[in-house]
Amino acid sequence: MKRWMSLVASVALLVAAYVVITGVAGGGEQAVVIPPPALDNPKAAGPLQTAVVAGGCFWGVQGVYQHVRGVRKVLSGYAGGTKATADYETVSRGTTGHAESVEIVFDPKELSYGEVLQVYFSVVHDPTQLNRQGPDTGTQYRSNIFYADESQKSIAQAYIAQLAKTRVFDREIVTRVDPLKGFYPAEDYHQDFLINNPTYPYIVYHDLPKIENLKKVFPGRYQEQPVLAKGAR
Repeated sequence: MKRWMSLVASVALLVAAYVVITGVAGGGEQAVVIPPPALDNPKAAGPLQTAVVAGGCFWGVQGVYQHVRGVRKVLSGYAGGTKATADYETVSRGTTGHAESVEIVFDPKELSYGEVLQVYFSVVHDPTQLNRQGPDTGTQYRSNIFYADESQKSIAQAYIAQLAKTRVFDREIVTRVDPLKGFYPAEDYHQDFLINNPTYPYIVYHDLPKIENLKKVFPGRYQEQPVLAKGAR
């Protein structure tokens, strides 16, 4: 078993190196170059703001936003259900109403809510996949934006309509836009998972390519040093 795990780790490292050197994505969704939102809130100094989105396994979603300039903190967690069912084992059954989500805390002077969504639709996931993302299936892996106020709701809905009208995707966008009723942080071991496990096969194949896509598609928004959910280690 130890020899097998060592072999898996070695293969994962080789795949990671290939992705970094060649820029060729593995199993991660391909980035789609999309226009910025026509409706957005202007960048301005003010208190930190929060966005909550879901787009498949939260490891990769968190990992992408941790490299976005202007983001101050990203937590993996659950949204869409109740606090009583907000744990990984229960959510994984797909019957709780929860989606694996991330809470993004950002500086509105550096990053707008619309720009958060532009990264979401372009790099983070494929918004045309219904109740799944890549190899993960079930409503807990759905594409979902959870809005905190009417401004976020309007920007999200207008952006989806804009992208649908310009036909930047080959298929219909199935992203849900729902009110945020609560966000519940995931278990400790899920936080900073991509950063702490860069050679984990799932991360190498499905998520590291998303980081490379972020760097290529949004070079001005990419930051090499990720923000950590749990502080420096």
